[in-house]
Formats: sequence, C-alpha cells, structure tokens
Amino acid sequence: MAEGEEGVELKFRIFDGTDIGHSTYASSTAIATLKQRLVAEWPQDKSVIPKSVSDVKLIHAGKVLENTKTLAESRIYIGDLPGGVTTMHVVVQPPVAKKKGKFPRVI
Repeated sequence: MAEGEEGVELKFRIFDGTDIGHSTYASSTAIATLKQRLVAEWPQDKSVIPKSVSDVKLIHAGKVLENTKTLAESRIYIGDLPGGVTTMHVVVQPPVAKKKGKFPRVI
C-alpha cells in the first residue's frame, strides 16, 4: 500500500461460509488483482475450486464487481464502520462449455 493511501479491510466469504483472504487492501487495488490472490489462496480441500480468475465473481452490496475497476471505483467505502471489516461474497462459476453441433430441427 502506498504511503498516505487509505486501506480497506476485507474478507471474502465462499460458498460454504468459510472466510478467506482477510487482509487490508489499498483502495487502488484492482478487482482482478483481488481475484488472482483468491484463486492462489483458495483452500484445496473444497469441493468447488476455481481454475482461473474468470471463474470467480466478487459480489459487494448486491453488485458483481468488474475486473477493470479498483476498490475505490467500485465504491467500496473506506471506513463505513470504524474498525469494521467489509465482507465480499465469492461465487465460482466456471464458463459454460459450448456445445458442438446444431440444435435439433423442430418440424
């Protein structure tokens, strides 16, 4: 974190209620960077494990966060609750494989 830059204390809740990645992040941290860290730190004993950053979606305040934005641009407010930790939800959704062939014709 750069000097003078405010930090945001975050934790990430996965599908089974486990929290991972609890740390303080710079407000200039990109959402894609957070996802990379989560994929790297993902508990390997879980039934669902993301294979890449594109498999992961971060949700905060009911919105899916965009990879190209930073925490500040995503309106993750610094200091919403004094001494509080912001929890983001993590959804693993692998890309849907495209089916080969055509759909059957309806007569």
